[in-house]
Amino acid sequence: MSRYAEFYRQSIDAPEAFWAEQAKLIDWKTPPQQILDASNAPFVRWFAGGTTNLCHNAVDRHLATRGDQPALIAVSTETGTEKSYSFKELHAEVQRFAASLMELGVGKGDRVLIYMPMIPEAAFAMLACARLGAIHCVVFGGFASGSLASRIEDATPKVVVSADAGSRGGKVLAYKPLLDEAIRQSSHKPESVLLVDRGLAPMALTEGRDHLAAALVEKHRDAQVPCTWLDATDISYTIYTSGTTGRPKGVQRDTGGYAVALAASMKHIFDGRPGETYFSTSDIGWVVGHSYIVYGPLIAGMATLMYEGLPTQGLDRQPDGGIWWRLVEKYKVTVMFSAPTAVRVLKKQDPALLKKYDLSSLRALFLAGEPLDEPTARWISEGLGVPIIDNYWQTESGWPILTVANGVEQTRSKFGSPGVPMYGYKVKILHEATGEELSGANEKGVVVIEGPTPPGFMQTVWKDDERFVNTYWKSVPGKLVYSTFDWGIRDEDGYFYILGRTDDVINVAGHRLGTREIEEAISGHAKVAEVAVVGVADALKGQVAMAFVVPKDGAALGDDQAALFLEGEIMKQVADQLGALARPARVRFVSALPKTRSGKLLRRAIQAVCEQRDPGDLTTIEDPGALQQIRRSLSP
Repeated sequence: MSRYAEFYRQSIDAPEAFWAEQAKLIDWKTPPQQILDASNAPFVRWFAGGTTNLCHNAVDRHLATRGDQPALIAVSTETGTEKSYSFKELHAEVQRFAASLMELGVGKGDRVLIYMPMIPEAAFAMLACARLGAIHCVVFGGFASGSLASRIEDATPKVVVSADAGSRGGKVLAYKPLLDEAIRQSSHKPESVLLVDRGLAPMALTEGRDHLAAALVEKHRDAQVPCTWLDATDISYTIYTSGTTGRPKGVQRDTGGYAVALAASMKHIFDGRPGETYFSTSDIGWVVGHSYIVYGPLIAGMATLMYEGLPTQGLDRQPDGGIWWRLVEKYKVTVMFSAPTAVRVLKKQDPALLKKYDLSSLRALFLAGEPLDEPTARWISEGLGVPIIDNYWQTESGWPILTVANGVEQTRSKFGSPGVPMYGYKVKILHEATGEELSGANEKGVVVIEGPTPPGFMQTVWKDDERFVNTYWKSVPGKLVYSTFDWGIRDEDGYFYILGRTDDVINVAGHRLGTREIEEAISGHAKVAEVAVVGVADALKGQVAMAFVVPKDGAALGDDQAALFLEGEIMKQVADQLGALARPARVRFVSALPKTRSGKLLRRAIQAVCEQRDPGDLTTIEDPGALQQIRRSLSP
């Protein structure tokens, strides 16, 4: 048995002993009294009776040994700024922010909603909440007023922390008017709003409610705010799952289990070491930003690089497809985390940029957020010359479910597969209708997790235990298992492959097709840079597949003959790989696909446009013009 196989077996067969050992990776004020309480399935309590604090583990405990080492490196190519904070400096900034929140009445158990761009104050605010025992709820900066209002109503924050504006690609988006309108719409009214003024957009302040952060922070310049020790099972934060429709669904996370899970993942999965630098290109509005921009790297004693800007924009605000690699060289980044979509954007840049900088410090590039297609993985692997490690997880899980744990044992990745189940996760593939386990190689079913779920996993849906059980644990007949709502297969070596959402299945004349399978077939074509496939209502067949392709060169965009020829080639490739039934009804060519800033394709918005429906809230869209291209491509 391999070293990792034995490590995994221990986590499944003896979870209490396994996680008791992992719990030694963090500081406890009071040691846990009970490692695992799974008596009320599917609810799980980890490390009950133990007391700890996320901010202490991320900041305070490093002061004695590496207080002068970099902790937070903030880079903005939108404002042309770079600033590094040592652990001591971060400690001081967080205490000032905590004292400011205390002056506004924030204490243990209070909610603080954070609606911020990628600036250092966003991290200060999160860590300050953790320090006080307040529950933070970060909402993606720039969310539309209606969406923000529903989250304010659900979270009922005492204080909202925000800023005058964010910026993306040089385009300033004023946050304050969006926030004011959201508060107007919400039935819950926060007592106070704390505002960071970046000087990007004018702000009208509401007297008695709105406070400028600079004034409060200066007032508390010498503040000393001790950590509030929390029970391991106390709530650390809530975060709303992206793509939520209707009533918001807040994922609720604990404190002790999350701290242990992150400390263990930094060691076993990411192989991050104290004193090194971690660079995640995500946003604090998403779970990756919580786990692997703010908390995980700092808990591990690493510097974390926080980036505001585009992957193709330099500090002088001019186009620069090498900016990320320049930062890797400058700050000696050892572990990097990004999204496949970002790599596809970089694929359009000069490949020489990958060789221009000294990337010898970089040990691995981790990618998650969208399934990683093999051509993209090969391109970046060959360009960087370091392992490209796919990983699969969800907002609900808090840390990777499937990947490889090179910190335990060097394990090969397989292009197209995120990897094998991580320690603590009992991952199975079940038949969607019967609940029968599919244990054979390449048998397609629903990817599920058997309880008890490991530390760091969501506790429940905020204020709605019934919704937690009914949404996640009752979708497979006769089984109490957590559904990922993803199709998957497992090969003969135990590696999993994710084939797309179970709710992204197309039913064509009674035949069920996964959009991800069709996308995989199309993305393998040499002339295809990116692709999105959606199911579109059809009077005859129920649904048909529609493919939108970004070609590697522009010939298919401006030449009808070239477009027809490439469409024919793509159709043939899909038919050859998946059969004629899987062939899209049409292939349309566009220069960009609509995505969120974190790189997720807005497939449902594309589908809505195809069906001439309202695409809904598009606040998080990276390039609104991309959806217009989809609309124009559908014209006869």
